[in-house]
Amino acid sequence: MSRFPPERIVCLTEETVETLYLLGEEDRIVGVSGYAVRPARVRREKPRVSAFTSADLPKILALAPDLVLTFSDLQADIVRDLVRAGIAVHAFNQRDVAGILAMIRTLGALVGAAGRADALADALARRLEAVAASAASGPSPRVYFEEWDEPAICGIGWVSELIGIAGGRDVFAERARNGGARDRIVTAADVIAAAPEVVLGSWCGKRFRPERVAARPGFAALPAVRSGRVFEIKSPLILQPGPAALTDGLDAILACLARPGAPLAPGPEEDHRPGEPETDP
Repeated sequence: MSRFPPERIVCLTEETVETLYLLGEEDRIVGVSGYAVRPARVRREKPRVSAFTSADLPKILALAPDLVLTFSDLQADIVRDLVRAGIAVHAFNQRDVAGILAMIRTLGALVGAAGRADALADALARRLEAVAASAASGPSPRVYFEEWDEPAICGIGWVSELIGIAGGRDVFAERARNGGARDRIVTAADVIAAAPEVVLGSWCGKRFRPERVAARPGFAALPAVRSGRVFEIKSPLILQPGPAALTDGLDAILACLARPGAPLAPGPEEDHRPGEPETDP
C-alpha cells in the first residue's frame, strides 16, 4: 500500500463495496466486481473490472489502485498476478457471522474509519441478537439450504448461522462449517434422510427452480415439497459474506420461514438474473 489511508481501492467482491458505501467511504472505490449491486447506484458510479474467478488485470492496473480487496482462495491466481505487478492486496476469507463482523471492522481500520466501522458492526450484532431472541419462542422447522444444484451443495457457514438466528434448524449444520464447496456436496439420499420442512435455494449465477427440486427422484416425499415450502432467496442477498447477508438476507430467511406453502408450478425459462455480468471481463 503506497499511502494510508488508501485513496484508490479496487474491490473484487461485492461485500467490501457495500461496506465502504455504508461507511461513507465510497469515493475511495475506483473499480468493482461485476457482481456488485449494493447499493444500486454502484453500477452507475464505478467501473466493473472483474467477475469472481477472473479479472481484467490491465484494466485494474490502469486504475492505479493503492489497494485491491479480494476474497477467498478462489481468487488466489488474481492475487498472485496483482502482487507480481506490485499492487498491495488484502485478501479476506470470512466464512461465518463473526468473520463478517470482523471484516467490517478490519476494512474500517484499513481506510481510517475504525470508529464508524465499529459502530456499524455493533449495530448489526445487536440486531442479530434481537432477532434470535424473538425467534427463540417460535417454531423451529428443519431447513435445507441449497447453494448449487449440480452437484447439490448445502449452505456455507454464515448461511447456516443465519438460519438458526431466524429460528430454523439447518439440517446440514455440521457440513456448513466446511468452507470449501466440495466439502458441502450432498446427495439426494442425504436430503431425503434429513426430511427438511423448508427448502431454501440460491443457485449462484442462475435462478433457483423450486419445481426442478420437487421433480427430483424421491423428493416428492419431502415435507417441504409436500407442503410447497420451497423458496428462492436471491444470491446478492445471502451468498455475499457482508452486510447484505446480515440484513436483507436474514430478513429473506425470516420471510420464507413465515410463509405458508403453495403448489409448485413451472417457472419462466430465463436463467440470467439482472445485476450479474453476462460474461467474465
